[in-house]
Amino acid sequence: MEDRVNMAADWTEFAVSGVSETTPQNIMLGAGTLYKNFTYEKAQNKWKGTILGATSGGNKLTIKPETTDIPVDGVTVKAKGLVQKIGETAQIETNMVEITKEFLQSTVIGQTGTSEDARFDVIESKALIEDSDYIENFAFVGFKTNGSPIIIVFDYAICTDGLESDNKDKEASVIPATFQCVADLVAGGSTNKLPYHIYVPNASATQATQGTQKAVKA
Repeated sequence: MEDRVNMAADWTEFAVSGVSETTPQNIMLGAGTLYKNFTYEKAQNKWKGTILGATSGGNKLTIKPETTDIPVDGVTVKAKGLVQKIGETAQIETNMVEITKEFLQSTVIGQTGTSEDARFDVIESKALIEDSDYIENFAFVGFKTNGSPIIIVFDYAICTDGLESDNKDKEASVIPATFQCVADLVAGGSTNKLPYHIYVPNASATQATQGTQKAVKA
């Protein structure tokens, strides 16, 4: 008994934090950039798209599965196999400081009208949502501290919360907008999952980039 009391316990198998040597390279930094019509051009080995505009206050990505617990007599806790996915939502909330006609039109799901004054374009309401109102290949591109990008692409997105502008003296107006990912109802298409894609650089690409950066510094 005395030997047990005098023996120092060894707790070295427990890490004091989750930090590792790769942690500094795997931290997301910055607000990121939003694109539309963002696609990968295989011939050029490059991604191409149109930047939606400048933001102020960042961008927020939310991808959330919807689940249900199947009720079974005698099972009073969450149980593996009885938690079933019944849907999901995916959206990007942004705060746009660069205000363009295209952005405003997308927030109200409006249409181009005819202006009496030739100096202006005009946006008007419309009764129905058309295919052209859905933004194709809507994307968020953020960067890790090692310079590699994380890319999230919605095949189709639409703004769901309208237009709200709070204008004040000595402050830039920022318009919040939420773009939700939606499925495409086509023959043979999937209607039980959303068409979003998360691109994460693989280890070989990251190592190649870091090797190039070291060579440039040398």
